[in-house]
This record gives sequence, structure tokens and C-alpha cells, in this order.
Amino acid sequence: MSDNQTIVSREACIQTATLGGGCFWCLEPIFEELTGVLDVVVGYAGGKVPKPNYQQVCSGMTGHAEVVQIKFDSSLISFEDLLWVFFSVHDPTTLNRQGADIGKQYRSIILYHDAGQKMVAEKVLEKIAEQRLWPNPVVTEIIPMEAFYEAEEYHQEYFRKNPYQGYCSVVITPKISKFRIKFQNRLKKPENR
Repeated sequence: MSDNQTIVSREACIQTATLGGGCFWCLEPIFEELTGVLDVVVGYAGGKVPKPNYQQVCSGMTGHAEVVQIKFDSSLISFEDLLWVFFSVHDPTTLNRQGADIGKQYRSIILYHDAGQKMVAEKVLEKIAEQRLWPNPVVTEIIPMEAFYEAEEYHQEYFRKNPYQGYCSVVITPKISKFRIKFQNRLKKPENR
């Protein structure tokens, strides 16, 4: 295989996933640690107001969810693998809420980028229901990805920049610790994080 074929093949494996499961500060550092994840950006999606800001989204009036947009290499991690991580790091049975974070912006949501992602998301939800992984019904929305708006700069890599901030210490650090134990075989090497 020539170098050009390798580049084209690699580019064909690059995909995007958009997921919301509570505060985006919690999801971003988790997905950044997975082998095969190339980039994670926090933002807003699933609403009707163009280019919302954080205050507008928090008001609940725009309909957006706080989400992470994940660029990943599907030859190293599949969309289904991302969804299993997603469902293990948030509670998909609480409507418009994650822990103390309450509001439509904190809802559980999968915004699919193509028909294949929609099919995979539906399949994973069926497996979750069959296996009764949660005591209550899953309320995760599965909707088409229409528009993603990158959140303000101070939200990007928030946990990395503010690890000792109260919310980070009390909520995010324990969540990351549990994630690292459960998915230790899927993590990037420390030097690549």
C-alpha cells in the first residue's frame, strides 16, 4: 500500500460522534482518555436557536443540550464502543437531569451523524433494555445531528485547567476514577493523554 492509500484509508476511518449526558465538563476528560479518540470539543446541540451562548443554554429556552463532539478513529474504537462508555458514565434514566445538574441542557442525548450511527444507537439501547442494566427505563433521546455550536473557550478542557475547583474535585474526579478502573484496557498510554 502506498503512502497515499494509507492517508486515504486513515481519513476514511475518522468519524464524529456527538453525545450529551449531563455537564459537558464531566464527559470531555473521560472521552479524551480513550485510545482512538483524536479530539473532544464541548458545545451545544439539539436546540433551535442559532449560535447560543452558555447563559442562553442554561436558561432552558434554546432547547440545546450540553454535548461533547468526539472525533475518533473507527479502526481503533467503534461508535458502539463509545456508546458503551457513554452509558457507563452517566445515568440515562433521569429525564433532564444528572445528579444535582437539573435542566433540559443536561439531558441524555445521542445526535447521530448518519443512518449507521442511528442504527448502532438503537441496537445499544435494545441491548441495555434486554440486559436490564438500569432499574428504570432509559430516556436517552436519539435524534439527527443538525448543528453543533462550540462552547466558549473557558469551557474547553475545563477539568484539565481546573482540577481542584469544587465541582471538579467532588463530581468529576470520582467519575474519572471509576471510568479508569472499568475501561483500563481502553485507555491511551499516560504519555498520550
